[in-house]
Amino acid sequence: MTFAKTALSVLGWLAVVVGLVWMGQGSGYFPYPATSFMIDQTPWIWRGLAVAVLGVIVVLASRRLHRG
Repeated sequence: MTFAKTALSVLGWLAVVVGLVWMGQGSGYFPYPATSFMIDQTPWIWRGLAVAVLGVIVVLASRRLHRG
């Protein structure tokens, strides 16, 4: 069960980071790379938020799995 908990936790945190990067690019606060199609595009803010929230849910589920 430890491997599953660790794997879910890592995947969850990775999703949170990716979501935050997408939100940063969509809002224009993180314009890297400069030629990215995601810069200043509002849909990427919402998609990033969804991915980040999903990542938090996965992290919380992995912690609950450990208790179970």
